[in-house]
Amino acid sequence: MKILIIGGSGFLGTELVRRATAAGWETAATYCSRPASATRAAGAAGAAWHRLDLRSPGHIDEVLAAVTPSAVINATSGGSDWVVTADGSIRVAMAAARRGCRLVHVSSDAVFSGSRIHYDETCLPDPVTPYGAAKASAETAVRLLAPSAAVARTSLIIGHGGSDGSVHERLVHALAAGTHDGVLFTDDVRCPVHVEDLASALLELAVSDRAGMFHLAGADALSRHELGVLIARRDGLDAGRLPAGRRSNTPMPGALDVRLDSRATQEHVRTRLRGAGEFLRVH
Repeated sequence: MKILIIGGSGFLGTELVRRATAAGWETAATYCSRPASATRAAGAAGAAWHRLDLRSPGHIDEVLAAVTPSAVINATSGGSDWVVTADGSIRVAMAAARRGCRLVHVSSDAVFSGSRIHYDETCLPDPVTPYGAAKASAETAVRLLAPSAAVARTSLIIGHGGSDGSVHERLVHALAAGTHDGVLFTDDVRCPVHVEDLASALLELAVSDRAGMFHLAGADALSRHELGVLIARRDGLDAGRLPAGRRSNTPMPGALDVRLDSRATQEHVRTRLRGAGEFLRVH
């Protein structure tokens, strides 16, 4: 198996690279500014690294020609930068389709407004933020340009903590230490997923021929504050130091309660998508 992981230097991408190389796959990965950091080097050492700027037309074609992968996972994250998140994903889908590569595109629960709270794979996007709009546009384009592709929506991604943890884990540490101003919202609800579970499920999709929409989120719906308390307890922090607030009392845009229903997807992937109450349990 020869696989290309776009966005391999990111949090999810690093775990994908680690698992693919550990499985003995011929693995290539891309970065925009620098390869995986030194703290993650052990997991990235077996991969061939290629610089890729998704804002540059034709650059993805050059990388695909050099790597000749049988499968591509697009795990890049350009935030609300439309040129990267939307246009870049379109370029990836077009290039993969031209070369006949299997494509797995990683999307987000940000494509939903939260108006219905519970969302399964049949629900159509109704974004309310620039990031969500860019992700929704990418989803639509991928499904049109590469009908055999798998599009996988996910939620907040959590790891093992420490300096190499996710952005959510680092925020909890900073708030508990008093080195960062802010609050964790009690009315902002998502279904967090562990990075290991997510990466394993994405690699399953990469070697399958399943097409369409998939939801890869954890089994538990938690507020960001509830999630922060679990992270703090796991990491030996004082959860009582975590400030709480309500997002609905701020002018910050975005959905409040978005719960991805992954039950249909779970019937097709062997990887069990654990809830945060399980993977953050203190032993």
